[in-house]
Amino acid sequence: MAGRLRKCMMLCCTKNPVKEEMAKDTFEEAIAGLQKLLSDKVELEGVAAAKVRQLTAELEGDAAVKHSDPDERIRAGFHHFKKAKYERNPELYRELAKGQSPKFLVFACSDSRVCPSHILNFQPGEAFVVRNIANMVPPFDKTKYSGMGAAIEYAVVHLKVENILVIGHSCCGGIKGLMSIPDDGTTQSDFIEEWVAICKHAKSKVKTECKDLDVTEQCTQLEKEAVNVSLANLLTYPYVNEGVVKKTLSLKGAHYDFVKGSFESWNLES
Repeated sequence: MAGRLRKCMMLCCTKNPVKEEMAKDTFEEAIAGLQKLLSDKVELEGVAAAKVRQLTAELEGDAAVKHSDPDERIRAGFHHFKKAKYERNPELYRELAKGQSPKFLVFACSDSRVCPSHILNFQPGEAFVVRNIANMVPPFDKTKYSGMGAAIEYAVVHLKVENILVIGHSCCGGIKGLMSIPDDGTTQSDFIEEWVAICKHAKSKVKTECKDLDVTEQCTQLEKEAVNVSLANLLTYPYVNEGVVKKTLSLKGAHYDFVKGSFESWNLES
């Protein structure tokens, strides 16, 4: 056992064989090789495993520098996806070519920190996702919010999703914007303030019920209360309301705190 461990440590720590081989490989291949080494050699522990993690971090850091150019970043990102996911599961993409049948319609914020597929590990074909400022769902309106209405109608009527999930999140800029809108109705933007005003009733509720909290805590409460307003607004869409009444469709709210690493969810009736 000790002899095998020393041999494996030499593979990870000697400069010539491993690093020369890594120099020949692409970033993705090198990472995959290190991961395979760990899985194949179950006796690799302690210093050896730490060395593998160190080399992996170094490779990832080098790649980040090389991919700082936006065009190169896009090309490298797709290359990684194709090698790590597409080519490893071609059957999935052949099935997806026949059509989609997601179980979830998800409303999430456009914030770059809170991609719902990343957070909930949704795979291609699992979730029909709509993202906008502060993950808000407006009430039914054929002219004012036709884009949002089209997404809801398509997901519910044609794709026949079984769950609608609205996800709020911590440190939401849209919610902070809603909290800071003057009571006299004056605006300083072309679109943002009018959009987030969809949840102005949630703001009024929080201001009244949480007046003893500081602004940061009030924003956290508003992030969650705005989700409840969106859930109520969903019921103004006739096909959503019908699905809920017939119990073919469930509405869920959620809040993702990326600072604490927590995810809270609740049903419409909760």
